[in-house]
Amino acid sequence: MARTALVTGGSRGIGAAISKALKAEGHNVAATYAGNDEAAAKFTAETGIKTYKWNVASYEESAAGIARVEQEVGPIDIVVANAGITRDAPFHKMTPEQWHEVIDTNLTGVFNTVHPVWPGMRERKFGRVIVISSINGQKGQFAQVNYAATKAGDLGIVKSLAQEGARAGITANAVCPGYIATEMVMAVPEKVRESIISMIPAGRLGEPEEIARCVTFLASDDSQFINGSTISANGGQFFV
Repeated sequence: MARTALVTGGSRGIGAAISKALKAEGHNVAATYAGNDEAAAKFTAETGIKTYKWNVASYEESAAGIARVEQEVGPIDIVVANAGITRDAPFHKMTPEQWHEVIDTNLTGVFNTVHPVWPGMRERKFGRVIVISSINGQKGQFAQVNYAATKAGDLGIVKSLAQEGARAGITANAVCPGYIATEMVMAVPEKVRESIISMIPAGRLGEPEEIARCVTFLASDDSQFINGSTISANGGQFFV
């Protein structure tokens, strides 16, 4: 059944793969982006997926953007909270600005994305909330106290929403990717990349499409009894 899906940070990297996979499943997809107009325009031209620009750290921008999406594309049945940033630094060097920027986008941004669509999902008795967390939210990571805190917090959001939404036909689940072959990871020096791969039992980086397949399953009717769960897609690098 074709539904309307919103993917934040959906025009690049893992988000782009998710947007395209949901469209391939027959859904009407809207993708958000924060600032790269050129990349968003190219993505829309290549895929036909509409893109919308707003800062997920702002509730006002998110609510206004979501209202526009629902007017132009349709009531949102599937929301994928994927937008995220990093501001890495060892804790003793981390600034309050670096802390708050990551918290505002990666954690508060999930609230800002899900909260405006929640009433409609409850009224229609259907909803799929999928949050893209991270392996580093499960195990922590050096120089990522801010990032790991947000990604761990995202798992708490999912577990709580699952309990609140279950009777209304809404599921909330998370995907925790490991190291994925995105532009950001492929841009690091080859020696660093080889060091990362050496820690992955599968012996390779993941592909964005592999994360997208997790999302399309969680968004489907087949996943209706899976709620409050976390899929760890990391090639065997970490187990919970």
